[in-house]
Amino acid sequence: MACSFHVYNAGNPSGATAISDVHPDLIQTNILTRLDGPTLTSVATTCSQLHALSSQDHLWSNICHSTWPSTNSPRVETVITTFPHGYRSFFSDSFPTASPAKNSRVNPDHTPELISAVDLFHREDLILSKVIETETVTGWFRCWPFRLDLLDTKDSVQMPIHYPEEDDTCQELGEELRLSWIVIDPAGRRAVNVSSRSPVSVRRHWLTGEMEVRFATVVEAVVCIMTVRCGGGGGRMHVREVSMHMEDMDGKQLNGKDSLGNLVKVLEGKRVKSKNKNEGKDGYLEFEKRKKEKEERKLRTERRLDMLCVVLVTVSFSALSCLCLFREF
Repeated sequence: MACSFHVYNAGNPSGATAISDVHPDLIQTNILTRLDGPTLTSVATTCSQLHALSSQDHLWSNICHSTWPSTNSPRVETVITTFPHGYRSFFSDSFPTASPAKNSRVNPDHTPELISAVDLFHREDLILSKVIETETVTGWFRCWPFRLDLLDTKDSVQMPIHYPEEDDTCQELGEELRLSWIVIDPAGRRAVNVSSRSPVSVRRHWLTGEMEVRFATVVEAVVCIMTVRCGGGGGRMHVREVSMHMEDMDGKQLNGKDSLGNLVKVLEGKRVKSKNKNEGKDGYLEFEKRKKEKEERKLRTERRLDMLCVVLVTVSFSALSCLCLFREF
């Protein structure tokens, strides 16, 4: 497909120059390097020339490193080189919203390891960037409740902002946090960002009073929850916890085997380009709504069973009393 784009040229009487007349080095150096990932993806679909120029791996590696600083890790870089199209494939997997694969038969044995590349931002400022590797084959992982922690219990990361004392300020500050949690399957050469674009809830912990910010992705009847817990110290805010776990609709925490199965569903699922910033929050609120409705149905069933038991006991007692009176006569 030939390029039909034109650029303005003051020295040209017609005022325009075909993009094909511009030197490729100039396009790559002065134009393509200034684009973000979604824009570069759109440019690549316009014509064969721009597709070839936009497919250069160094362009996509720069975009990935600037978008997710954790991808600078040597371990992550090595894994990305095994993807079908390197950094371009990694970006295509990790940037769009994930849609879990439906009716897929998941075999956890095909995923012996997971890598988490995590980046936490306050507005545009990087607060925390870390990579953790998790084996998934031992009985300890598969049978115990699934939980990934970026920080040790005694560790914390100081933020360059004051700790909020008022709830309104806490809510506002929590909504300014952005979390990227990319789960990478080295064996399957796939990656997915399981964090919502914006927080799904911001609240004070009922016991400690610390700020809890939740990000989430709903996988059918399961929700993958990422928690960022922040506390105060010396007037400054400190990040004390960045963790991930999974819960079902009963609020029960899933074990490693079931959690891995749901993560594989997301890894194998489609990627959806969505402009709705609150899509993750809407999905989480819908999940919480269905969870509450299920709890209410369960309570109603238990009440009916309780009433039935009371009736049976009452009838049994009445029948026994009548029997005793009959014998006396």
